[in-house]
Amino acid sequence: MQEDNPLLSVRDLSVRFTTEAGTVHAASDVSFDVDRGETVCIVGESGSGKTVTSEAITRLIPEPPGEIDAERVQFEGQDLLTLPEKRLRELRGGSIGHVFQNPQSALNPVYTVGRQVAETVRFHRDVSKAESREIAVDLLDRVGIPKAGERFGDHPHEFSGGQKQRVVIAIAIAGEPDLLIADEPTTALDVTIQAQILRLLRDIQDEFGMGILLITHDLGVVAEVADRVVVMYAGKVMERGSVFDVFENPSHPYTKALLECLPGRRNAVEGIGGTLPDPTNPPDGCRFAPRCPHAVDACREGDQPPAVNVEGADDHVAACVYYQAGYDANVVRNATIAGDDPDDATPRGDGSVRPDGGDDATTVDGGDDATGSDAGDHA
Repeated sequence: MQEDNPLLSVRDLSVRFTTEAGTVHAASDVSFDVDRGETVCIVGESGSGKTVTSEAITRLIPEPPGEIDAERVQFEGQDLLTLPEKRLRELRGGSIGHVFQNPQSALNPVYTVGRQVAETVRFHRDVSKAESREIAVDLLDRVGIPKAGERFGDHPHEFSGGQKQRVVIAIAIAGEPDLLIADEPTTALDVTIQAQILRLLRDIQDEFGMGILLITHDLGVVAEVADRVVVMYAGKVMERGSVFDVFENPSHPYTKALLECLPGRRNAVEGIGGTLPDPTNPPDGCRFAPRCPHAVDACREGDQPPAVNVEGADDHVAACVYYQAGYDANVVRNATIAGDDPDDATPRGDGSVRPDGGDDATTVDGGDDATGSDAGDHA
């Protein structure tokens, strides 16, 4: 949370769903900012509330059964929670672009991809039908669709998975957005295509100067593209900070547990013990307490501990009782992540050491070091 006037400012966002089984607490008191030109990643295992949080920003959650409330959700100074529906529709796909999780379901199988891109162009820009076609072809070409003019009339089933994702991105940027919300844009794509999509998003970001809110469960993707990270678990924010701080100094036990699941570490196969809590009956206190090896009685009382600044970082916070007065933060701060033995660590070029013991375990494209010191270049 760096700029005085961030592009997107979310404070205490909560989303609930009324169901026959009870009230589902999908996201609770979520706060973060996205500045112009930066990438913020929301990361966490499936069921953590990442997608619900991203869709609540532009009120894509049906109400009812959903219910959205927040202290504020501001985009360029506008309160998105109180905007009239007509104005909100202008923002969706215009100033705020969405890349949804599954490109197969995001595209209408009945219409050609060209028509779907051109339709978005015409809705958000004052252009003729002919001009919208030209712009749509140009967008398809810019996102890497070969022979875009010829493929304008093809249907979604005639495209590969990676090409469908590129088409969805073309639709998302058709309105020249200031903010792009990308929900798992590399899911179900092979590693090579993942790297190409991530490079494409970076190139588009550089061209438009837009902010990106990226939803993912892949820490390799986070290390590759993020400037800042929001770690979510069971609808709550566990930790938030720059990508460098979160990877070099993970301060919440859940963040450490996620990092232990990286390839080459002890829990890469076993995963985190236990399961997510029942969202209709979340536990008292910290929602990670039932799975946390450091949990004490205070962790199981009241509400989630408030986010507290981690020593030595202005914008690095953790929601853990051990950072409150009367507790020793070193208990969780110095807890060893598998592979963190300093004797086994591999030196980096800047004199620091790589905590994973050597190999680039989370390389995204087979070349760049995804978790090394260059992750700090995005911070």
